Amino acid sequence: MVGNTAEAEDLTQEAFLQLFRKIATFRGESAFSTWLHRLAVNVVLMRLRKKTGSETSLEEVTEPDEESGGPRRDFGEPDLRLSGSIDRVNLQRAIDELPPGYKTVFMLHDVQGFEHNEIAAIMGCSIGNSKSQLHKARMRLRDLLHETQRDKARAARQAGQSSPTGKE
Repeated sequence: MVGNTAEAEDLTQEAFLQLFRKIATFRGESAFSTWLHRLAVNVVLMRLRKKTGSETSLEEVTEPDEESGGPRRDFGEPDLRLSGSIDRVNLQRAIDELPPGYKTVFMLHDVQGFEHNEIAAIMGCSIGNSKSQLHKARMRLRDLLHETQRDKARAARQAGQSSPTGKE
């Protein structure tokens, strides 16, 4: 319906959040799958409605604002959609760098939603071990993501220094 994999993933997540919030409104008059399908379609349709309302013409963007006389939008603003995609890629790379035990517990708990007692049963370990592995995985992820940010900042500084004017 949206033609964009990343947006479809976001909408799927939003649909399941709506399911969680509205499960009490399911009356059982139809199949659960029908109700869930309708809920998901409604989430997508609401997003599409919001998108069509936010489109602006090129003239509106480039014409001066009546109040300030300046441009209405800054063309140099960061693209938040692109930033989100980059963040997802960096997170996936950091997850891939986790040791296997940390990665498994992190994926089971934080991604798939298993409880520690379920993880302990799946992995054949204690609940305390599951909690400890999850904590260590989160700390390691934090460190890996901070390293990525530091590397990015260092590369930006070096790029600024290599330019004769100090600007790109």
